[in-house]
Amino acid sequence: MKNIENLNHHNVLFYQPQGQEVEIFTSAWQQQLPVLLKGPTGCGKTRFVQHMAEQLGKKLYTVACHDDLSASDLIGRHLIGNGETYWQDGPLTRAVREGAVCYLDEVVEARKDTIVAIHPLTDNRRILPIDRTGEMIEAAPGFMLVISYNPGYQNLLKGLKPSTRQRFVAMSFDYPDPQTEVKIVTQETGCDLELGDGLVTMANHLRQLKDHDLEESVSTRLLIYTAQLVQQGLPLLTACRAALVEPLTDDEDTLNALLKVVEAKFGGLYDQP
Repeated sequence: MKNIENLNHHNVLFYQPQGQEVEIFTSAWQQQLPVLLKGPTGCGKTRFVQHMAEQLGKKLYTVACHDDLSASDLIGRHLIGNGETYWQDGPLTRAVREGAVCYLDEVVEARKDTIVAIHPLTDNRRILPIDRTGEMIEAAPGFMLVISYNPGYQNLLKGLKPSTRQRFVAMSFDYPDPQTEVKIVTQETGCDLELGDGLVTMANHLRQLKDHDLEESVSTRLLIYTAQLVQQGLPLLTACRAALVEPLTDDEDTLNALLKVVEAKFGGLYDQP
């Protein structure tokens, strides 16, 4: 089953809270409420869910949704092996049975039947009907459904219906404020404060171009990638191009414009022959 992974870490990941998201998530879990996370790519939604699952001591099933993802991919299907047919649970079913956290990342990318399949788990019933086996599984204590999507990519064909959104406790995520983002970059990569501050300052300059030239803006994730490459010994301008600028656009003019911003910010720094 593609793009599905089982994450169950033993050491709590670093996560820098930006508001009251930890308290809201914890309260929702205690009250057995599903959670919806909204925010741009690379702003920390997935890291937050991983962190919270660890904090709560819950196993986490993460599903990276895509346009071929069906309800069967989540719930399960009959397979043939050793001359017989047997049922294999999908990640959502396993989470429901085990009382784990199931995280559907970028849920609007999945097929519509996938969204319909999760509805019975998002109200007071907390059940998962499996038509193919006739089972009606009640969610085990501790089960939590979390979904996320990027509102910036919503359109008439790929949006989350109000009737679905209103089944969830929802939180909006965005890129951190500069001071917090510097802390995240330096903590994640071990880079010095000067580099972390410079990358964050430059990112905020580039983010001002988002509505004009870029479909998506510079994410905190890309800043971390850039700092990691620098920490491995790559020249800063080389690292910025590979990890920060090239992932943002395929347009040559826009690429060159972004590189000029980077060179204006970092020219002469770190990049000694």
